[in-house]
Amino acid sequence: MATLKVPVISAVIGEGGSGGALAIGVCDRLIMLQYAVYSVISPEGCASILWKSADKKELAAEAMGITAERLDKFGLVDEIVKEPLGGAHRDPQVMAGNLKAAILRHLREVEQLPEEQLLAKRYERLRAQGVYRAV
Repeated sequence: MATLKVPVISAVIGEGGSGGALAIGVCDRLIMLQYAVYSVISPEGCASILWKSADKKELAAEAMGITAERLDKFGLVDEIVKEPLGGAHRDPQVMAGNLKAAILRHLREVEQLPEEQLLAKRYERLRAQGVYRAV
């Protein structure tokens, strides 16, 4: 996916908690629904590995920062798409319209880039993930 010569817009619309999440992150733009979660492992799986008990799933979820808001603060999400009152399932038509508008907006921005610049920016985006600064 990193070498695709066309724009890639990924949208997290529910719960992503598997290795497939890695592929979703190889994109030019990542958007998430307001109440979606995104990680490469579920909080239960993480807790089972770290603490040998799925009972610590809340602690794992907090440490993982898997919500749209937390991932946005980490600089991993390009836009959080607002959901209707009560969640996306409460008004699918409105949610579909909001998601379509966000996808088209981001697509218009990245489709303007020449192929070489598109690939270079995608590479820079991937290389910047996980970078931290000691305080």
